Amino acid sequence: MMRRRPSDLLLLRRVALCVVLAFAGQQCWYLGRGVVAVTLSTSSRWIVDEAGRRVKLACVNWPSHLEPVVAEGLGRQPVDAISKKVASLGFNCVRLTYPIALATNASLSSLTSLLAHGLAETVAGVGENNPGFLDLTLIESFRAVVDSLGENDVMVILDNHVSQPGWCCADDDGNGFFGDRYFDSDVWVQGLANMAALFAGVPNVVGMSLRNELRGPRQNHGDWYRYMQRGAEAVHAANPAALVVMGGLGYDTDLSFLGARPVDDTRAYDPVVKAVASWYADLTEDGLDAFLTDNGHILYDGK
Repeated sequence: MMRRRPSDLLLLRRVALCVVLAFAGQQCWYLGRGVVAVTLSTSSRWIVDEAGRRVKLACVNWPSHLEPVVAEGLGRQPVDAISKKVASLGFNCVRLTYPIALATNASLSSLTSLLAHGLAETVAGVGENNPGFLDLTLIESFRAVVDSLGENDVMVILDNHVSQPGWCCADDDGNGFFGDRYFDSDVWVQGLANMAALFAGVPNVVGMSLRNELRGPRQNHGDWYRYMQRGAEAVHAANPAALVVMGGLGYDTDLSFLGARPVDDTRAYDPVVKAVASWYADLTEDGLDAFLTDNGHILYDGK
């Protein structure tokens, strides 16, 4: 059965990278104010800061991967207000999505391209709430969102959601697995390298998620190891300080194959996070759906 997920205005999704702490009988340290100086790494299965203290990332999803390639909500509220709202809700991190084309296709130009999608009302809203964004290129707009989050002590994980800008996800949408219609593996690796280099030295960008929800009829273990390794190495070469987040197969629900063959993270890089666990399906079908019902439009409605 094809598995679908909501891609609404603010898909509030926790990236519980150290969810196992609940079973470890030990505290997980939450980052607070002053996040902009933090560099994270891994120690065994834990995420830690420079002092070796365990860190729990509580991340909200902020979409910027749809056709306009603009972070959603900028036509409704000032970017600073959105960033402050994220922090006030208890999140210390944003998983900011993007299409690989943002980092590889120079023809993606300015925010006013929203007009090409019939979004005149949104353009007017951006002009009212974030007038400085109207003259920015798409990559500058993306960077401005990252900067705003940093100014509000919110960490960022850059998430490559798709290759071709658009809704996600379906087995046959052309973005699901290496070799699909829009998913050129070489372009993908180059895009990861470009994005990692662009945000190297940006202190609140603590990690990069290589790809959202690998899926579809092409998926297989051999290509997963081959290309995820290449992607991780490309990110690490451009930004050695970034955590590298790897998702599993079957819409990020299956990493069971790592039990027999772990990822080789000894070749050139550390830190690496081999995460995104098989509990995601249960999380989505139970608590997260209820959470979305109550709060999914919190930015859209200005609440």
